[in-house]
Formats: sequence, structure tokens, C-alpha cells
Amino acid sequence: MFGGKLIRSLMKYYLLILLITFSISSHGQNKIEYLSNTDIQKDLAYLHEILQSKSSYQGLNGYDYQKDFNSYLKLSKSQKVTKYDFGLFLAKAIGKIGDRHSFIKEYEIKDSLYLPFAFAPYKSKVLIVNQIANEKEFKLLDPKFPYLKSINNIPIEKVLSQILPGEVLSPKLAYQTNAVRGLRDIESVFRSLKIELPNPVSIVITNDAGVDKEIKVNLVTKKAKLWDERFYNGAFGLKEEQYNDKAILNKFFKLENNIGYIQIADMLAKENAPGFFDYLNNYMLSAKQSKALIIDVRDNGGGTRDIVQELAGYFIHPDSVYVVNVTQQRGKLPLDEDAKEGLHSRFLFSKNELDSREQGAVGRFMTSFKPMYDLDKSRFSEYYYHVLNGQKIAKGKYHYDKPVYILANERTFSAASILVSVFKDLPNIKVVGVNTDGSSGNSERFELPNSKLRGKISTMVSYQKNGKLLDGIGTEPDILIERSMDQIFMKEDFQLKTLLDKIKQKYN
Repeated sequence: MFGGKLIRSLMKYYLLILLITFSISSHGQNKIEYLSNTDIQKDLAYLHEILQSKSSYQGLNGYDYQKDFNSYLKLSKSQKVTKYDFGLFLAKAIGKIGDRHSFIKEYEIKDSLYLPFAFAPYKSKVLIVNQIANEKEFKLLDPKFPYLKSINNIPIEKVLSQILPGEVLSPKLAYQTNAVRGLRDIESVFRSLKIELPNPVSIVITNDAGVDKEIKVNLVTKKAKLWDERFYNGAFGLKEEQYNDKAILNKFFKLENNIGYIQIADMLAKENAPGFFDYLNNYMLSAKQSKALIIDVRDNGGGTRDIVQELAGYFIHPDSVYVVNVTQQRGKLPLDEDAKEGLHSRFLFSKNELDSREQGAVGRFMTSFKPMYDLDKSRFSEYYYHVLNGQKIAKGKYHYDKPVYILANERTFSAASILVSVFKDLPNIKVVGVNTDGSSGNSERFELPNSKLRGKISTMVSYQKNGKLLDGIGTEPDILIERSMDQIFMKEDFQLKTLLDKIKQKYN
């Protein structure tokens, strides 16, 4: 009896300590930190030096960050500035540069209030959705009024346009999707908009007939399941070593009705995932007689270009040479060996590093290549080229001369967007889906010495074959296939199903 009471007393004491610790921890995470004018001045000067010496995209689109820096410095002399406000300002400034790999972090505040449902993008509208209990599928919160029109009397278009300052110059569809998903975290949204958050909050929902309905929504402390195709697809969220497990790799490769399908969820490095590359090459042998092949890079957030090179060995004819990506590196000239190695790891080489056959291809390519920007030769390197030389990359492989379809979406990013851009317009290859969130920057990280904010900027400008940047533009599909409502509810993969139907109709 005595032992039981003692144990219960100890348990109560232990739980009390946990609650106190949690409370102190939470309070500490949200403790307001102020920065002095001197701190801000020194950090702005530090970041200015980084942008001037290393950033490849600053100044290209006409945005003068120095004007904003000077205005903010004046403001900080007359009022107290929190670390959050300074971080948000820098995120907005960095975002206006147009570098899709750039960011500012470590200023965020821990949220405690959320809307009790999630949101999904549907064309240009915002669907209000909820996950069905114990299932992967989603459903509409109110089928009669499926769309969100406003929050707290603020039109939803205005809210969306301001809540992701670091992504303001991303491709339109990529921004829309990321911003819509972020609406659930309403406390963070209102904080970034600098608007007081009421609880309950008023929202207006609407339908296709234009009929509106206002409802009051009580905010909650537990997050609703976020709408995100990655979360409910078993191909995402794997650890790198899992890509060497054959049992797991089976889910990435299919061959049905004589149509091959390869899902690439990560742009893996060959040295870290040799099992995946072995499996890929064995699969390509089994798919040799297939009618067509689909390469699915939807929702792929990037990595290395190794998979691009591996697939190119099958897709490029041994007698062909193609220039597929052109870059210029920002930095001290001439480039040192470390800088060159960073480019070489991306299969990028200067003209004099190429063989005579590749140099001939570069010469022919450059006669019609018109880059968006004529960069300062005193600050940027000569051109570095990604060249696909069939004689070199096709060794030990065969030429897959059947139709290839690259399936991409607005969350195809970084090295995955490079894959799409590289293969677009090459013989037998079509890009399907929607515009990618293009990006290719060869990034460097930094930490501001006083505020301790962390960031990243790109040091390389990357052009597609048509001369357009990847960053902020992405790559358009040859065949547009958008999500259906049922795909948003995760009842079907409409994009893949539609593509398969098109292939069957064409080649049966």
C-alpha cells in the first residue's frame, strides 16, 4: 500500500517537473530577442559583402537591395527591432533577388495556434480539405462551399501573395502551391503580415456559383494533417541507405502493358546509393522492348546530377553530342581548383576542357544561344557546359529509341528540375505535367555574426538551352496535365493515369 502511494506521488512530481520544463522551454523558444542598431549595421555590412562578392543573381533583375538595407538601418535607429522582424526583412530582401536556392533562417517563432483544417491548390483556387480519419484520402470540409475566399476580411489572393517572402519570385504555380499549403499555420501567416490574429477567426467560403458563406473558426493547438502528396507516397522520406535495399526499390520500377515506369523521388548520388543505380541499369535491360518509358520526378526536391548522366547513357544516341545546360560561376577569377571541382561535380566543363567533338558541338550551339543576361566578365567565369556525349556516356548501355516521357510538377526542384530541362526537346523525349520550380545555383551557406541568422545564396547562374534562367522560370511541359479533384483528394493519380492512357491510345 505504502509503496503504491509513494510511486503515485513520485509520478505526479515527475509529471509536474515535465510540465514546468516544457513551459520554460516553450517560453524560451518564443522569448523576444532585440537587436541593437550596431548589431543590425554590422550584419547588413557583412551580408552586403557576401552579396557583392559571391551572389550570382543579385542585381540581375534590377532589384537594388542596398536601398532597402539603408532604409531599414535608419528605421532601426528610431525603434526597437526584434530578431524576428530583422529576419523577416532579410528574407523579403533575399527573396526579391530571384535566387531560388537562397534563404534566411533562425528567426522563426514557434507557433501555438492553427486552423483546424488543411488547404490544397486547385487551379487558381484554394480548397479547404481534411484528411479522412485512418485513411490517406482527403475530403472537402464543405462540399457546397469548397473554396476559401477570405480570412479576416482579407481577400485570399492578398494573403497568399505576401506569406512567403523568400519565394516571391518563384514560378507562379510553385508559389501558389507552397503558399496555399502554408495557410494552415495561420499564426505564422498573420505574424508575417503583421496583423493581430483574432480567435475565433472569420473566414468566407464560396463556390463556383459565386455564393458566399461566412463562418467563425476556433483556432486549435494541434496541427491538422497537411495536404502534401509526398507525405502519402511511400517513395518519399526514405533514408539514403534505404535506396540500396532491393525490396524497397521494387516500388520505384514498374513494367506493365509494355510501358516502363521509373519513379525518382530523390536525385541520388551514385557513391551513396549504388544499389539504386545497379537496379536502374538492370531494369533498363528488362525494359529494352517496351513501347515507351515514363520517368516520374514529381515532388522531387533535388540532389545531384548523377541520375541525369545515368539515364542519358540510354537516351542519347552514341553518335550524338548535345549541349544541355550552360552556366557561369561567380567568384574570384581565374577560378581556383575548388571552384572548378564544384562545377565538374555537376558535369560542367569549360570549352577547353572538352574534347574536339564536344567543342564542335559547343561552337554550333553558341551560334544560336541567346542568354537572358550578358554577365560582367570581370565577376563571372567563362561559360561552363553540360555536354551529353553519346560515345562516352553510352558505354555498356544500349540506345533506348522509344518515346520517353518526363513527368514533372511545380515541386520538381533543383537537380530534378535540371533533369527536366536537360532532356526537354531532345529526340523522342517529351515533358509532361506542369511547369517545374526550376533552380540551379551551386549554393554557399553563411551565418550573420551578430544576429546569428543563417542563410544561403547561389554562386552560379544557370541557363536552359533556350537561354532562359532556371530560377524563377522553370521548364514548361510539352503536354500539360494538371491534377484532378480526385488526385487532390488522393483517390487516384490522375496525371499518371492520363499519361498512360495517351501512350496506350498512341502505340496500341
